[in-house]
Amino acid sequence: MTRHPWVPDQGDGTYLNPIVHADYSDPDVIRVGSDFYMTASSFGHLPGLPILHSRDLVNWKLINHAVPRMPLDGYDLPRHGNGIWAPSLRYHAGKYWIYYGDPDVGILMTTADDPAGEWSPLHLVKPGKGLIDVCPFWDEDGRAYLIHAYAHSRSGIKHKLNLCSMSADGKRLLDEGRIVFNGTENHPTLEGPKLYKRNGYYYIFAPAGGVATGWQTVFRSTSIWGPYEDKIVLHQGQTPVNGPHQGGWVELESGESWFVHFQDKGPYGRVVHLQPMHWDNDWPVMGERRQGEAIGEPVLHCRKPDVGRIYPVEVPVASDEFDSPKLGLQWQWQANPRESWYSLSERPGRIRLYAVPAPAEASGLYLSPNLLLQKFPAPEFQAECEVDPAGLNAGDSGGLIVFGYRYCRLAVRRSTGGDANGPLTLFLAEGDKTGEKEIWSSSLRATESLRLRVEVRSDASCSFGYGLDGGSCAAIPVSAFPASEGHWVGAKLGLFATGAGGGYMESDWFRLSKRTGTTE
Repeated sequence: MTRHPWVPDQGDGTYLNPIVHADYSDPDVIRVGSDFYMTASSFGHLPGLPILHSRDLVNWKLINHAVPRMPLDGYDLPRHGNGIWAPSLRYHAGKYWIYYGDPDVGILMTTADDPAGEWSPLHLVKPGKGLIDVCPFWDEDGRAYLIHAYAHSRSGIKHKLNLCSMSADGKRLLDEGRIVFNGTENHPTLEGPKLYKRNGYYYIFAPAGGVATGWQTVFRSTSIWGPYEDKIVLHQGQTPVNGPHQGGWVELESGESWFVHFQDKGPYGRVVHLQPMHWDNDWPVMGERRQGEAIGEPVLHCRKPDVGRIYPVEVPVASDEFDSPKLGLQWQWQANPRESWYSLSERPGRIRLYAVPAPAEASGLYLSPNLLLQKFPAPEFQAECEVDPAGLNAGDSGGLIVFGYRYCRLAVRRSTGGDANGPLTLFLAEGDKTGEKEIWSSSLRATESLRLRVEVRSDASCSFGYGLDGGSCAAIPVSAFPASEGHWVGAKLGLFATGAGGGYMESDWFRLSKRTGTTE
């Protein structure tokens, strides 16, 4: 675990922010007994709706995805930026509930008895364009409600929060709702509401001001329908934590309150922070206040939450030895996965990626659905994989890729000359949605072992290198590639195989670790 490039638990009763330095956008968190669960946006990447588990809010493990496949039309190909936006996670009536808004479809919901088990098929609670950032709420009197924001690009509405009555079973809305707050004047781009009740007040926690430049607002009222008074409770202040954007409040058995939110870090995506929180005159106070200041600022280093005991250090898994008969939870595809894309059983202990042709209309890999990708796990790190290109046929290629609006791939290509005898070329290519350009290549002799490596520096610049037959990695003599965020997501990296030759590439392992600087 010590080799993981980002470990927030400092081992001395304190932690560093972010608690997860990976793109878990729009996080929401709940406590059930001594367990904490978190979910996040996954957009068009599948499986979707990640479920993470913790016992102390600092050490997290990815345990499941609530949506293994998207049942809606169009997800056999990439839908960059579409899909699952800003979910809310709740525990009610002995079940776990997740609601989210799809800006092109409406409000959807899924439930489970066990968050690590099977979740129910997605249920359409309300169809409609632009209904996003939804949160359910069940009151003590048995009445149920749902609050949501709007995507201006689909609905023409912005800055407003709408509250609806909902059936007690959570399956349908009972009315068109009522605007309970209009943030146009003081809280523009109001979104991401989470609804709570405490000490006789209804609270709406919601960010405003924009993802990269905004603040956390809290609204309160003695009636769920308002009127609501508002207060900014967290802003960037003099810290490097821009945003700080939407998240969720959780109360511990010890009585402590904590707030989980995200920070937009560009190519690294929207990483997860944890803020201490207390109450003052029935208003939440988040982070820490500088002397003379009324609004809190994010903390970078803090004591851990009081959960009654110390738990082992844990981070979401990133490396993979491919020893399991199932694909690791850290991996996602660009679309609904197909069994024909890969195998973990043809050669146990390795993953075999089949060379799937790119879509007919594609130029490059931007629209390829069969890229096997995971999130950047740290500000700087090293990713290395061992690959075997012997199964590539003429016209096939496969290797390592860093992917976003722009991508860069270090790959092996089989040229003409027969399935097994054609020459191999190692090459580096950069691309985006408009196409791809090869920027470096070298003939590759027959080799027993080929290692591909990328080193990511703290400015998200990427240097590639390779090693043959157990030798040290040699740097590829080109300028570093600047990793780019994708559509609402951070950059990703992983493996791929593509082409029309019908061949395959195998990988024995994929390892992420602290950066060593050997490819500079």
